[in-house]
Amino acid sequence: MPRFSVIVPAYRVQAYLHACLDSVLNQSFKDYEIIVVDDCSPDACGSIADEYAARDPRVGVVHLPRNEGLGPARNAGLSRAVGDYLLFLDGDDTFTPEALQTIADRLETTGGPDVLVYDYARVYWSGESVRNTFARCLAENGPASFRLADRPELLKVLMVVWNKAYRREFVEAEGFTFPPGYYEDTPWTYPVLMSAGSIAVLDAVCVAYRQRRRGNILSTTTRRHFDVFDQYDRVFAFIDARPELAVWRPVMFRRMLDHFSTLFTSRGRLPRGTRAQFFRRARAHCARHRSPGAAVPRRARLRHALFRLGAHRTYRALWAGQRVYRGVRQAATAARRAVRAAALQLHYRLQLCLPLRPAEAVFAAYWNRGYTCSPAALEATARALVPGLRTTWICRPEDAHTVPGATRVVHPGTAAYWTALARSRYLVNNVNFDRRLVKRRGQIMVQTHHGTPLKTMGTDLVHRPAAAGTMDFGQLLRNIDKWDFSLSANQHSTLVWERTYPSRYTTLEYGSPRNDVFHRTRPEEIARLRARLAVPEGSTALLYAPTHRDYRRGPHHP
Repeated sequence: MPRFSVIVPAYRVQAYLHACLDSVLNQSFKDYEIIVVDDCSPDACGSIADEYAARDPRVGVVHLPRNEGLGPARNAGLSRAVGDYLLFLDGDDTFTPEALQTIADRLETTGGPDVLVYDYARVYWSGESVRNTFARCLAENGPASFRLADRPELLKVLMVVWNKAYRREFVEAEGFTFPPGYYEDTPWTYPVLMSAGSIAVLDAVCVAYRQRRRGNILSTTTRRHFDVFDQYDRVFAFIDARPELAVWRPVMFRRMLDHFSTLFTSRGRLPRGTRAQFFRRARAHCARHRSPGAAVPRRARLRHALFRLGAHRTYRALWAGQRVYRGVRQAATAARRAVRAAALQLHYRLQLCLPLRPAEAVFAAYWNRGYTCSPAALEATARALVPGLRTTWICRPEDAHTVPGATRVVHPGTAAYWTALARSRYLVNNVNFDRRLVKRRGQIMVQTHHGTPLKTMGTDLVHRPAAAGTMDFGQLLRNIDKWDFSLSANQHSTLVWERTYPSRYTTLEYGSPRNDVFHRTRPEEIARLRARLAVPEGSTALLYAPTHRDYRRGPHHP
């Protein structure tokens, strides 16, 4: 009996099925079976699945005699599954590396819950990866496992089948199966979560959810979107059959109205001439399942009321008016931004005509984030050693609290920001300033860098386009030409910086100012820090602080 049964329905995904199955077979965790269900796909999905099954005994294939749809295809996989836990993976999606090991470890530490909810990221054809916007709902704080009533915010996470692991005995005991039709996830996920005796969460991206350029099957224009009504009938029938779940009726009623509204206002889903009929069906469902009591955001109250009243024409008129208003508002906002940007650039050009302020220095770090790194160390030292020096720190408003009170703060994109860049004699940064900065005669720019170069950087990336991405090398060289001094921590860094950032600046191989604190800290402060971190006296503490990896699109923690 394997730990996992991974069920993969396949229909018209021949271009993606290899990547999907490889993402499972290449996992370091090997205790699983894969059940590919060929939903009578007219392309090569069936033969691809058979090839994998011939090569690996863990892969089984079910060929359906006719196309049944996602729900019945998953049921066919369920009937064959023997793993402790059921995992679903659509044929055009993939598991992330180490996903199965991560899931297995979390199941172990949370005591084998009925359901484990894990995270996903939307992956676009361009390669861009965007994590689920409600990832905060998967924070692993509080009890290891819980009931849905303890964390109802979990319902904000996308209600799909493939971002969860299900204990097979729980699924079989409850008799859960998928219905036919569109939106088959709805009468599965809601009943599963409502009835689960124990739920756990995993705050890790385990699934890459492919966003096809032309959308998925739910983006097609068809009357099958009317299946949503039958799916919610099934949800409420499940609740009605279990009196202990009655508390969830108002929540499901609100989510049903939200779902209807999303469908009604989504372009390209409902065929022309069917919106009035859809609205009438929605009104009938509101009357049949009406369960007030759940909190409704103010912005949604009118929308829900119009559905309950069946005010189809009013809803459409308000919807159209809202779209027009939104368009006008966006155009006005864009115009205001353009005027403001032009005014700021005019202000900057005027400031460039005024004399430099020889006793002023402006500092920034990490693209205008907080008071940190070598620029912060230099700013503090310069303020202490140079009489009459006035220092300015550029940072975002949310980071202003990190800047010492004796240092002036300016925010990016303001008139004060452009004045500081135009008039200050000294400019210090560990990255580059705004590309529109004009380096004036008499200004001195110090580049402190922010670490030791142990990876491919700068102009060396010209021959590595996959790592370089959209880097503008012409702009990079123009930025480098503004440097007067390049601060280097050691000879290795000096050799790399001078090769990869070629220009006529002067290298100052004086060390890394941000590390001076390690040499100046007094013994009593070290003892206090050891006690705070619970590091025993005499033992060595190793700080692991990984940098960005060119081959990863997101953070990775070993």
